[in-house]
Amino acid sequence: MVKEKSKIKKKEKITADMDLAKVIQKYPKTVHVFFRYGMGCIGCPIAMTETIEQGAIAHGLNVKKLLADLNRVVK
Repeated sequence: MVKEKSKIKKKEKITADMDLAKVIQKYPKTVHVFFRYGMGCIGCPIAMTETIEQGAIAHGLNVKKLLADLNRVVK
C-alpha cells in the first residue's frame, strides 16, 4: 500500500521581513497578537507597506518575542 501525501500544507513560518498587512491577511488570528503588543494601527496606510520588524521597532517592541507569539498563534 502506497501512502498518500498529506493534503494539508505546512504553514509558513512568520518572519521579521514579512509585510505586516500580508501576514494579517493570510493569518487573521494574528490581529489579536498585534493588538496585545499595542500595535493598534493594523489598518493604517503605513502598515500596508511595513514589515513586522519595522512595525515592532517603531513601537519599541522585542521583535523576537513578537515573532514567537505570532508563530504560536498560527500553528
